[in-house]
Amino acid sequence: RRVHGESRLSASKMTARLRATRKHRGNVTHGHGRVGKHRKHPGGRGAAGGLHHLRTNFMKYHPDYFGKVGSRHFHTKNNAHYRPSINIDRLWSLVSETTRQKYAAGKQDKAPVIDVTKAGYFKLLGRGRLPKIPIVVKARFFSKTAERRIKAIGGACVLSD
Repeated sequence: RRVHGESRLSASKMTARLRATRKHRGNVTHGHGRVGKHRKHPGGRGAAGGLHHLRTNFMKYHPDYFGKVGSRHFHTKNNAHYRPSINIDRLWSLVSETTRQKYAAGKQDKAPVIDVTKAGYFKLLGRGRLPKIPIVVKARFFSKTAERRIKAIGGACVLSD
């Protein structure tokens, strides 16, 4: 239970009778001098005066605070570099398990068509191995390795938009 006037942080707060203000009673300037005076923000607030009256400090301790670096690129189009990729070892995960088993049995006379763009990928990379089932893969981009490995199992690479 709190007593009236007592704060929650009473342990961390200093009691009034121990404050330096008590020692300074009767002294006009309270230890801040008559000439310089204790004023609010004599040098300005924050980083004010970095190019003027605080210049030596800024140049000594923060030499790169002012100025620019690099070149500007107007109207950056990040979409131009958007190219999510997938490796060939994950290619069969884009179709259902039943479809994969159906073509693995070899009962179909046509090769399955896997369109990676429908799954949200644009580029096909060549890491991993493919089962020896001929496939037709549609993608916007193919790496050389991916193309070589797809053709090695009798498949085809089709560029799509």
